Amino acid sequence: MSQIIQNRYEFLYLFDCENGNPNGDPDAGNAPRIDPEDSHGLVSDVAIKRRIRNYVQLAKENKMPNAIFIEHATNLNRQILRAHEETNGGYQEGVKTKEKVEQAREWMCRNFYDIRAFGAVLASGANAGQVRGPVQISFARSVDPILPSDISITRMAVAEDVKGAKSSDEYMKWENEQPDDKLRTMGRKSLIPYGLYVAKGFVSAHLAQNSEYIRGTGFTEEDMNLLWEALRNMYDHDRSSSKGMMSARKLIVFKHVGTDNDSKQRARQAMLGCAPAQLLLDIGEAKIVNIVNKSDGRSPRSFSDYDISINHDALPNGVELLEML
Repeated sequence: MSQIIQNRYEFLYLFDCENGNPNGDPDAGNAPRIDPEDSHGLVSDVAIKRRIRNYVQLAKENKMPNAIFIEHATNLNRQILRAHEETNGGYQEGVKTKEKVEQAREWMCRNFYDIRAFGAVLASGANAGQVRGPVQISFARSVDPILPSDISITRMAVAEDVKGAKSSDEYMKWENEQPDDKLRTMGRKSLIPYGLYVAKGFVSAHLAQNSEYIRGTGFTEEDMNLLWEALRNMYDHDRSSSKGMMSARKLIVFKHVGTDNDSKQRARQAMLGCAPAQLLLDIGEAKIVNIVNKSDGRSPRSFSDYDISINHDALPNGVELLEML
């Protein structure tokens, strides 16, 4: 069995979108999300986690112990009830003792990857408590301002509910009675020409541990490797006409390893961390990672319009930098 993670991590995840909508806002007609103050693009943490879940579901065939709890179009209470059925005593209606809830919580953590990683609120239905996940991801933000466009398209067919039509022949008769322009309709697509986005991620070793002080999720080194694999490959399995061309571009991981000569103290440092997250994740000329738009004043249109550099000399003691993409 793979070991529970013993190190704190932070990571920078760079991805881009070309001629597509990286994350539509349902409150704005599904237009690309945007910061109204400075016009930088946004992609929600929920959208990023959804694609991680989708990749794990494909790669691991949605089988336990790497099944996905938050699946598309499912009732979450079904799996919470199953957790009670699979643990000591089975499900007993109205019985929600602390011990039984904890058993159900542990079963959920063992069998669902996204709960081990991101945590979940399991207090509905039969109740399996609440889980704080060791892996958290921020909203991604574009390096430069974006300009969303709303483009008209023509749909060369209609999906009309013809009253009284009860067979395909009756639908054909209705079609033959309509002029051509009544069998077409207009639609709209929202997109951005190009945007390079940066998401910041955090992994807490403490929230993976199980001890008398912390009820962790049991997130393991194997789980960690699957997270990196998903971030590298998930957009290749999430193609759609609305997304355009989305690609993972860079995955820069900071691993806290400690500095002390004493092995116990060094292990403690590795879990607590050897530098604040902002020192590692802030981007700029005087920082560890710098991203420069080299397109000579014009709007960037590809990843090659950016220069990404890493200043290894600025890396704090006790922290290793890993480039995984």
